[in-house]
Amino acid sequence: MIDGTGSLADVVPSLLCGLGVAGFADRFGLNPARAVCLLLVDGLGWNALREHPADTPFLTSLTDGSAPITAGFPATTAASVATIATGMPVGEHGIVGYTFATPDGDLINALSWHTHGGGRQVDLRKRFVPEDIQPRPTALQRAAAAGVRVTLAVPHAHRDTGLNRAVMRGADFQGVHALGDLAAAALAAVSGSQPSLCYAYHGDLDLLGHVYGVGSLPWRLQLSHVDRLASAIAEGLPSGAQLVVIADHGMVTVPEEGRLDFDTEPSLQAGVRMLGGDPRARYVYTEPGATDDVRAAWCELIGDRAWIRTRDEAIAAGWFGPVVEPHVRDRIGDLVVTARTDFAVVQSRVTPRLTRLIGHHGSLTDDEQLVPLLVYRPD
Repeated sequence: MIDGTGSLADVVPSLLCGLGVAGFADRFGLNPARAVCLLLVDGLGWNALREHPADTPFLTSLTDGSAPITAGFPATTAASVATIATGMPVGEHGIVGYTFATPDGDLINALSWHTHGGGRQVDLRKRFVPEDIQPRPTALQRAAAAGVRVTLAVPHAHRDTGLNRAVMRGADFQGVHALGDLAAAALAAVSGSQPSLCYAYHGDLDLLGHVYGVGSLPWRLQLSHVDRLASAIAEGLPSGAQLVVIADHGMVTVPEEGRLDFDTEPSLQAGVRMLGGDPRARYVYTEPGATDDVRAAWCELIGDRAWIRTRDEAIAAGWFGPVVEPHVRDRIGDLVVTARTDFAVVQSRVTPRLTRLIGHHGSLTDDEQLVPLLVYRPD
């Protein structure tokens, strides 16, 4: 289960404290800086990083004396990015997963902000307004109001997405195409005399982990590119700036025999009105009065391959942080099903491409939860 010290919710508040912004605490004891490049490598778990030192000479050199932190639950990109940018756990910012229920009964894909599932995908930005779904000021907004220059160096496709509007308000958008201009944009953002925070995002390692599996040759070759990206940013940092490398989650390789198909198992479907979350961290929304029967059926079929908890049990266990706001509760499934082994619940008819993927994440295992917090200062 979860180990490590501190979490993704503590990262930006700690950095802003070091930048001199009032109202934030430094959870990690980081040194003050004039500027920070926060590089998020999607899918780079701590365990996977430590297992591949030959592919990551620069990043591995930063692990000496450092300890992993935790992603938070669920360990998935939409939730973790929201946690990082707001400085709040999931139960407070309310982006509770990859997909979750809307007030009017749709299932929203939080990465695309569209309806999720089969058929035509509907843009929900007008009906499910991002600024209403996550209404609290983000940590980035608070930094900008305090005079910090805040920049997003992220793919062009992220401009004006629902997720960016919900959790990354307050930052100037700088679209990038590839590793070269990602590094260049990050270095430009932390240059000059103004206190600066640049959030830089790289997503291709996660993509190759999903398609080929963690530790595969394509994944390792991409990891070596990530190492050179981080090294290039580090080499170009001006005096007084620092590079901080984190990840949003790790990943588990799930063999075909470990994938249980909801769409072909009638015993799983009985009493279920909607299935959300990730394959390794499922939200099961039940018909009225059916939760106990659904839980019994899922427990019988799944056994000890997953933890199966009610919403109230998961909240009481602190999975979503110390506080779950009232308006967030119904976004969480009536049941929360989290994988313990190399296991996932897929949907071959609703999401056939996702079903074919090898790498998955979302649950509470160390491989998914433990992520790096690596710091480099040129001086």
